[in-house]
Amino acid sequence: MYKIKNLLGAALLGVVVAAPALQAQEMKFFRIGTGGAGGTYFPIGGIIANAISNPPGSRPCDEGGNCGVPGLVAMAQSTNASAHNVNAIQAGQMEAGLSGAATLHFAYNGIGKFEGNAKPDLRIVANLYPEDLHLVLPKGGSLDSLADLKGKRVGIAQAGSGTQIAVELIIGDHGVNRDNIDEAELNNSQSAERLADGQLDAYFYAAGTPVAAMIQLDNTKGMELYNFSDEEVKKANETVPYYIPSKIPAGTYPGVDYDVNTVAVSGILVTNANQDEELIYEITKAMWSKTARKLLDNGHAKGKVITVETALDGVAGIGVPLHPGAEKFYKEMGMM
Repeated sequence: MYKIKNLLGAALLGVVVAAPALQAQEMKFFRIGTGGAGGTYFPIGGIIANAISNPPGSRPCDEGGNCGVPGLVAMAQSTNASAHNVNAIQAGQMEAGLSGAATLHFAYNGIGKFEGNAKPDLRIVANLYPEDLHLVLPKGGSLDSLADLKGKRVGIAQAGSGTQIAVELIIGDHGVNRDNIDEAELNNSQSAERLADGQLDAYFYAAGTPVAAMIQLDNTKGMELYNFSDEEVKKANETVPYYIPSKIPAGTYPGVDYDVNTVAVSGILVTNANQDEELIYEITKAMWSKTARKLLDNGHAKGKVITVETALDGVAGIGVPLHPGAEKFYKEMGMM
């Protein structure tokens, strides 16, 4: 059996469902793959799950209730992030999930680490927010270049994750690979703990800022962020085109009082082509409701940049189709 960790949408809490309501309205479960608890996918996925849920017996939207899909119970599941999620969505083990644009492109087309293992049923629901690539160092630590990672103990994110796929390509351009580093395949929280304990010299992680595990690290042991040179940013963008130039502003983490040049990849909400068109239409509509807006604005710092106005930004360049249900909504909105 596929084992998962669930976070039920907050819409479930405190709801008393009467038996007649259960009979009158069918309950449908909708699983959303996210990432580790210390990253950004997990809380963002939980907010989306809450926004699109409206379990049987809940107050309808026009009566002050949640504006989710009637009868829908969405759940955010902690996973190993992008690569895990696209595999599970293709296999029908989850209805939706979050993925970085690069992983999504590679998986759909069966290239890179997905060579010979394409995921043709992946479909886009919405672009969400930029995920900045962090290269975290101990407080007072520094590197002159990415090539200086040679010989060091380096966290390269979870096995098969989108971050790991991109990191190996990016550092490979500078002669750094598994043969000349002591690599650790860990999630964000584990990496931060190892760095704090002196068991890692550096670790990579791509996530929307600010990242919970890094806030904790910054507040306790302190940390530094590697500032990519202009040449390194340009090369990373050439090697992994969906990682675009970005900047983490000074003060994003209080102990990091300088701007950090890096690259970022868009986080995308993905589903399966076989999901019912009307259901995905209703889910897309619920994502951009007034109640969803409040949840996004108040639930996580990155939620504020998840907007309907940017829902299609960069989507055409990924080369993965929109789900017909999502496309129907955006056409109705005059966005296509």
